[in-house]
Amino acid sequence: MAMKKDYEDIPGTYVFDADRSREGYHLNQFCISMRLQKNRDVFNAGEAAYLEKFPMTEAQRAAVLSRDWNGMLALGGNVYYTSKLAANDGINFQQLAGIMTGMGNEDYRAMMLAGGRSIDGNRYKSEWGEE
Repeated sequence: MAMKKDYEDIPGTYVFDADRSREGYHLNQFCISMRLQKNRDVFNAGEAAYLEKFPMTEAQRAAVLSRDWNGMLALGGNVYYTSKLAANDGINFQQLAGIMTGMGNEDYRAMMLAGGRSIDGNRYKSEWGEE
C-alpha cells in the first residue's frame, strides 16, 4: 500500500503526481485522443465501444460515461486531458471549472475575477475532525 502524502490533506485537490499519472495513464490516453476529429466522431457514435480500445478500470470507464469530472481526477485523470472530453461535449474550460467546483459558470467566473477563492476556512481535511 502506498504511503499517504502530505498534500493529500488538501481539500478538493488531486495533485497529479507520478503515482496518479501511472494510475490514470489509459484514461488520459483516451482523453487526449479526443483532440482528433476522427476519434471524436467514433466516440460520439458509440462511447462504450470506443472506450474498449483503452484498458481503463471499470471505475474510470464509468466516470467517463457519466461525465464525473472530479471522479476522473480522483482516478488519475489530468485536468488538461479531461478537458478534451469536455470540449467534445461543448464545455469550455471555465464552464468545466464551474461544474467541478459546484459553483456554476457565472459564480465561478465572478469569483475568479474577484481574485479567486478565499483562503479563509479549513485549509486541510484534518481540520474537519472527520479523519
